[in-house]
Amino acid sequence: MGKLTVGALRAVLAVVFTGTVLVQVLMVWTLVSGKDQEGGTLPLTAFRVITILGLVSVQAALGCVWRLVAMVRRGTVFSHAAFRYVDGVIGAIVAISLLWFTVTAVNAPGQRDDPGVSLIMGGIGLAILGVALIVLVLRMLLAQAVARDVEATQLKAELDEVI
Repeated sequence: MGKLTVGALRAVLAVVFTGTVLVQVLMVWTLVSGKDQEGGTLPLTAFRVITILGLVSVQAALGCVWRLVAMVRRGTVFSHAAFRYVDGVIGAIVAISLLWFTVTAVNAPGQRDDPGVSLIMGGIGLAILGVALIVLVLRMLLAQAVARDVEATQLKAELDEVI
């Protein structure tokens, strides 16, 4: 991966991380200060708490991707250490999906006249879980690549002994 690509990706990750932190701070401030313009109604408060937790999940995924990019840059991504960060991304995506299903459940009573909205929101939650499954498949590909790298290293060592 080139320096320009790594730099651009890190810039995007930093901007997104900074944006999520600012949104979290403003939402926590709104909850704690009592300056809620909507009067602190329960669904809105629940949505804010879910959003804060969702942003924590996004930040965890961003941190894991940052570490993976560092490993790619050093050429060490095809190692067992990378699995920890890939698992972190998968966990964050699953957490986001569960939080989305919670949003759907909190929003459902207000959609009695139009239950299609809840069905669409449930479909979005399934799509988010689908992303987690895609990353899981990519994790399996990484496991195969790590196994091949280990095998290639062993074969090279054996070849060096013969020569």
